[in-house]
Amino acid sequence: MIRATLKSLLARKLRLILSGLAVVLGVMFVSGAFVLTDTLGRTFDSIFADAYEGIDVNVAAKPKIAMSEMEGEQTAPPFAATTVDTVKAVPGVAEATGVVAADGARLIGSNGKAVASFGPPQLGENWTGESDVVRLREGREPRADDEIVINKGLATAGKVKLGERVGVLTPLEPKREFTIVGIFGYSGNRDSIGGANEIMFTTPMAQRLMLGEPGTFNSVSVKAAGGVSDESLRDAVASAVGDGFVVKTGEQLSTEAAEGFKEALSFFNRILLGFAAVALLVGTFLILNTFSIIVAQRTRELALMRAIGANRRQMIGSVVLEAVAVGLIASVLGLAAGIGIGALLAWAFGNLAGGLTLAGLGVPASAVIGAFAVGLVITVVAALLPALRASRIPPIAAMQDVATPDRPLTRITLAGGLVTAVGAALLVLGLGGNAGGNTLVTILGGVLFAFIGVALLTPLISRPVVSLLGAIFAWSVPGKLGRLNSGRNPRRTAITAAALMVGIALVTGVTVILDSAKSSISGLAQDTIKAELVIAGVQSGPRPPTFDPAVLQKAAAIPGVQLVDGEYGDLAVVGGERTWVGASSEDAALRQVFGVRPTAGDIDRLAPGQMLVSSDTAEARNLSVGSTVPVQLARGEPTTYTVTGIYESSQITGGVLLPAEAVRDFAIPQPIQGFIQLAPGARVADVQPQVEALLADSPEVSVADRDAFIEQQASQVDGLLTMIQILLALAIVIAVLGIVNTLALSVLERTRELGLLRAIGLRRAQTMRMITVEAVVISVFGALLGVVVGAGLGAAVVEALKDEGITDLILPWSQMGVFLGLAAIVGVVAAVLPAIRAARINVLGAIAHD
Repeated sequence: MIRATLKSLLARKLRLILSGLAVVLGVMFVSGAFVLTDTLGRTFDSIFADAYEGIDVNVAAKPKIAMSEMEGEQTAPPFAATTVDTVKAVPGVAEATGVVAADGARLIGSNGKAVASFGPPQLGENWTGESDVVRLREGREPRADDEIVINKGLATAGKVKLGERVGVLTPLEPKREFTIVGIFGYSGNRDSIGGANEIMFTTPMAQRLMLGEPGTFNSVSVKAAGGVSDESLRDAVASAVGDGFVVKTGEQLSTEAAEGFKEALSFFNRILLGFAAVALLVGTFLILNTFSIIVAQRTRELALMRAIGANRRQMIGSVVLEAVAVGLIASVLGLAAGIGIGALLAWAFGNLAGGLTLAGLGVPASAVIGAFAVGLVITVVAALLPALRASRIPPIAAMQDVATPDRPLTRITLAGGLVTAVGAALLVLGLGGNAGGNTLVTILGGVLFAFIGVALLTPLISRPVVSLLGAIFAWSVPGKLGRLNSGRNPRRTAITAAALMVGIALVTGVTVILDSAKSSISGLAQDTIKAELVIAGVQSGPRPPTFDPAVLQKAAAIPGVQLVDGEYGDLAVVGGERTWVGASSEDAALRQVFGVRPTAGDIDRLAPGQMLVSSDTAEARNLSVGSTVPVQLARGEPTTYTVTGIYESSQITGGVLLPAEAVRDFAIPQPIQGFIQLAPGARVADVQPQVEALLADSPEVSVADRDAFIEQQASQVDGLLTMIQILLALAIVIAVLGIVNTLALSVLERTRELGLLRAIGLRRAQTMRMITVEAVVISVFGALLGVVVGAGLGAAVVEALKDEGITDLILPWSQMGVFLGLAAIVGVVAAVLPAIRAARINVLGAIAHD
């Protein structure tokens, strides 16, 4: 039986290749995700081991607010220089060096723009001398306050060289000019560590620009004396400095920093695995269809095996063995492709992050296990139903001219209705916020059940819909034949179309949601923002672009300007809970610029020690006018604020607003956005150039009119949508393979029928047109299903998000029309090889075909 199965498999190599390709593509994503995260994880291990190579023990003050890698850069508070002396006096300390190091120092390159970083920090530090890790390659150390040294990677990225006068932006002060007196590199001939850009000042200048307090540091780097272990020195130093400090070994710092980045990487890993799941779901339809057709074609062969003694278990084993063989081969190929994709993505990530030196490519056990587990399980599960069907073939079928009648659709329709109902119930629970802490899992489960349910219901609607679609081509004999062929087997047509339906439904649903969000945000901003000009930039790293607060005062003096407001933001602990807080330079901005109405108290003025909260925040925290709330900002000590006003909640404004005086304790005490309101009769064209001139020293931001600003903010949705569409295109590619596979197997199945048609006068060109019509009708049917299901799911999500501000439902009619048009083209392309094969059939041989 095993020999017979293997011979059957070898005889049908081409039939199984396309179904195997679906598994290859899905497995590729799974293994590629694990290879990517393993390679980047080991890269970050190496990076942080190098970064803390010269540190035995590090001392830092406890941060006021703990912040994860996904939330931004952790702010290390400054402490007095006397702490360095305390550490030096600890027995076992060979050397203790006060260090200033903070993110936010940006060099303005030769093109007049700030050198960007997409992830790695842009550090401003004090020069502490050369070490085993840091070595000057050109020039000397900084000696004057207007001198800096930079790492080679930054010099290359900014296209600057030794002796040049350059601008530097820092978090606490406006742009300043410095002379580059030195360029340094790192051990191992590296130009940067992990792609970080580093600018080093004299110690007094670093303290002023990066910490805002002279005579302070934010860490102490300690080297142990000979014979003293890092752990024992850590404990001794911790005892000396007290509970207000965090003391760790260099190895601890390296491990924790790498783990933080790995946690952020796990987010991308889950995204890739999600798209792999979509690809495998589509692939399951393809494999199921392939084995169903193969079993139908082998009815007489399988019946003969039953007649000569093969039992039902052997019949099931025969089909499952074929599936295992296909799954094994596809898993091997998918693993190889995944290794390549993982390496390519790691290389792209390294270049995007500023030239990371990647660790050697690794293939973790999870990639290998995941590849074979997924490949085998998906293939065997998809082949199980056809295997059970094969086992039920009666031996008497071998003695008849076997035809495969289509079975009643009652059971599959009832199953489809039940599964669809389960999917709808899960979606209602998840989107309604009634799933507890499992909202995302519930929604994803609902989407999965909805897709499977619709796929099971598809045979019921395939015959009438396909007949209607095929009527377009019924003006010719090949068109009529293609129309009839596409509707003659509803199950086969449904499975083939369902594979295309999943991909197009996901793309359509995501497009509906994001377009609706974009329209809602744009409409809300248009209705809410009452400023004619907006100062802002596009955030490309962990820190938002900022500008000099002096610009606000200067802009207010421009003729025709009525009001100027600067907006600040930070993460704070408010009443024991972490939340984002804001501050405005102009108290009246809340009402005049954003059109916010009060619900209690006074929102037009905000004195020191006072705060405003939104109505949602007040309700959630049980606050009212007169309530007092402790607030801890990134800098300074906890301060108690009194609620003096409550304003109507808005998607534009935050939940907590502090007075302008609080900004000095923000991590970034510079405005993130500016809003300029013009006096009646003033023209934007007259004021905008004058504001642009004020921003000459702030190359990261620009001034735009309100419409341009809103379009700029909304356009970020377009980039996300494009990325999702590219990734989901894989599912559509697999669906196209399914159409090709179905047609190719269908041509083999109908060999005698095609020979008879040719014998009674159907020409080769007409035969090709007939196959093409069949493919186009199936493709358009699948696309139509996808558009309808995707629009429905998208509309349901938008409805559920109404309370979150997504109030507009936008159906992308033009894109849905494009999808249907592309589906027709896909059908034509998918039909090429099967149509050519059908046209080349030998008429006499086909008539005699058994």
